[in-house]
Formats: sequence, C-alpha cells, structure tokens
Amino acid sequence: MSEMPSVPQPVCYRHPDRETLLRCSRCERYICTSCAVLTPTGYRCPECIRGQQKVYETTQWWDYPLAFFLAGVISLLGSWVAQFMGFFTIFIAPVAGFFIAEAVRWAVRKRRSRLLFRVTAVAAALGGLPIFIVMLVSLLMSGGVGGILSLVWSGLYMVLVTSSTYYRLSGIQV
Repeated sequence: MSEMPSVPQPVCYRHPDRETLLRCSRCERYICTSCAVLTPTGYRCPECIRGQQKVYETTQWWDYPLAFFLAGVISLLGSWVAQFMGFFTIFIAPVAGFFIAEAVRWAVRKRRSRLLFRVTAVAAALGGLPIFIVMLVSLLMSGGVGGILSLVWSGLYMVLVTSSTYYRLSGIQV
C-alpha cells in the first residue's frame, strides 16, 4: 500500500516556525494565535490592523497644541466657577467637560486620534490644577480644617472634568 505524500502545514507569515490554519479575514495571510487580533469581522493580522487605525487618526501636528491650550483655558474657567458651587461641582464638572470636548472638536475640525483625546484630557486636568493649588496653599497657611471641603470639591472637579472630556471626545457612551 502506498502512503499519501504529506502536505506541508501552512505557517504564520511572521513566525515561520509556527504552524497554523488561521488566516487574516482581510488579506488572507496565515497568522498564528499570538499575531491574530480579534475584530468584529474576524481575526486580522497586525499590518491590516495598523492600516485600519491610520484611517481613523486624522489629526495634524497643530491640533495638539491648539487642543491643549483650549482645554486648559476652559477648564481653568470652569474650576474658577466650580470653587463657588460647592456640592454642585458634581454637576458643573461634567458640563465643563462636555464644553471642552465640543470646543476642541470644533477647533480641530473633527479630526481625531487617541493621542489628541489624551492630550485634551491632560490639559483639562491641568486647567483645574491652579485653583486646587491656591486652595491647598490657603488651607495650609490658615492651619485649620475649615477649607478642606472646598479642596475636596476642587479635586473632584479635576477628576470629573478630565473623565468627561476624554469620554466625550473618544465617543464612549456612558
């Protein structure tokens, strides 16, 4: 009886020492499980994923300083208003985050990238920092605990404005 010739097993295009039957759903290249990235439409190879991400990252170099400046200034104004609001800061901060995100989105003409979202969120946090520092210094100078609640509201403002700005820009719906 004659034996059938063995057919070579396909290998990952990035790791020739790994046999696989898994293919990229876009380019049809063989990929191993460590290279495969699961997407809603199937597994993709790293090159196809990289090419797909570049389509969504459309920012220009000047968008980053513009977003940083705009977010910082609006956040500073919002933190100044929030210092007088006390408990209502929990309502003011997300609204400020919404305005920051929409102002940045308008200023950069709806261009987008993950780095832009992060830069804007950092600027929103840093915009609230001067008021926080002023309150902290005044609390330390007075030596009392009377202003500790206003310090808490200022810190809460920074957390809420940062998270709401990032989530609004990145498109995450809560």
